[in-house]
Amino acid sequence: MEHSVTIEYARCRGCTTCMKSCPTEAIRVRRGKATILKERCVDCGECIRSCPHKAIRASSDSISHLQDFRYNVALPDPVLYGQFQNLDSIDFVLEGLTRVGFDAVFETAKGSGLLSDYARRYPPDPDPLPRPAISSACPAVLRLIRIRFPQLLEHITSTITPVELAAILARQKAVLETGLAPGEIGVFSIVPCSAQVTAAHTPDDLQQPVLDGALSIRDLYLRLLTPMKQIGTPRTFSTAGKAGVRWAFCGGEANARSGSERFLAVDGMDSVIRVLEAIEDNRVPDVDFVELSACTQGCVGGCLTVEDPFVSTMRLRHLIRNLPDFASNFDAEVGDPGLIQADKELEFAPVFLLDTDRTAAMEKMTAIHELERRLPGLLCGSCGAPSCHAFAEDVILGRADRSDCIFQVRARMKAMTGNEDPDDYLPTPFRRRKPPDSDPTHT
Repeated sequence: MEHSVTIEYARCRGCTTCMKSCPTEAIRVRRGKATILKERCVDCGECIRSCPHKAIRASSDSISHLQDFRYNVALPDPVLYGQFQNLDSIDFVLEGLTRVGFDAVFETAKGSGLLSDYARRYPPDPDPLPRPAISSACPAVLRLIRIRFPQLLEHITSTITPVELAAILARQKAVLETGLAPGEIGVFSIVPCSAQVTAAHTPDDLQQPVLDGALSIRDLYLRLLTPMKQIGTPRTFSTAGKAGVRWAFCGGEANARSGSERFLAVDGMDSVIRVLEAIEDNRVPDVDFVELSACTQGCVGGCLTVEDPFVSTMRLRHLIRNLPDFASNFDAEVGDPGLIQADKELEFAPVFLLDTDRTAAMEKMTAIHELERRLPGLLCGSCGAPSCHAFAEDVILGRADRSDCIFQVRARMKAMTGNEDPDDYLPTPFRRRKPPDSDPTHT
């Protein structure tokens, strides 16, 4: 899998901030630079938000890719609408997209509305499905479950994501209207986060991608400002309702598609992990549906946006005040339930597997626990790993050396120097020697 999250090494100072914020322990700092263990990365963007030196970024597709196709369709995420000040109509944004290179626009919110209508019309049979059902909308959460919570894979809803449904319908519509072959039509999503960029090229739920690329909201924002100001009265483009646009912020999906009030809407990776652990331990038996968003406040908090997520949410609530609740009818506009079903089964990704041989894996696990027992347990990060357990694992798997731990160096210096105090070899915060009583700073 090619990830969209990359490190610009010239900017990286090896400060370990990103390493400590990663929810899957996918980052190490070696030789003064951060590196990503790609098999563990879920593209959640936590490292992008936390890096104080702007050394980590998400690589999205370039708008120049539109030249590869004869006809191009934009699929704007509803988050895009909330990025602009003093906006009274979504149509300004949609017409603006037609002025920066796109031939047509098909709203991702349209796909969200259709999925919401389907969920309300055809609620799943509660008997064969484990409860609670978990939303499949957030790609970062899907990958997190695949690598850390494989027991919960059967809880994930089997429907494709709104942008994937929008892409399928947009291509069908463009073929009918233009007479072009499907391969001559470029369908590009405009997304708020790095996880959706990766999912556009390597989806977890489909055998083949249905998108030709993913452009970031941040890249298109400045391009849209001037064309939007030149629009007097915009043409009518928007066909989405409140239910579809609300998927942009936390709770919108659950409110739109859930037939009851027994649902959870959770945002932020720390909270998501805590809720998944509770579901795994069967501590939330009275919940029917769980909406999980890796970003704060939902997709509006994505790392490829320009506006504060709380401000963006406020603007979206203002924009949709006059829209109908449901502007999409699944039976009339889609009809075939098979079109929205994932055609690839989500599988456990054993990225934390120590060895394919069980005996060897057990021996490595024993060695890891033995080494971890002799480590200080301070989680200081000075070794370049996010925790003492991760460092012990790195040592046993050959990714690090015992001497990378400064406390292991301390023990070695103590053995080598005899009566000399080995604290002199450690940075001040980690010295065990007490300051003298005469020190005026000592209280």
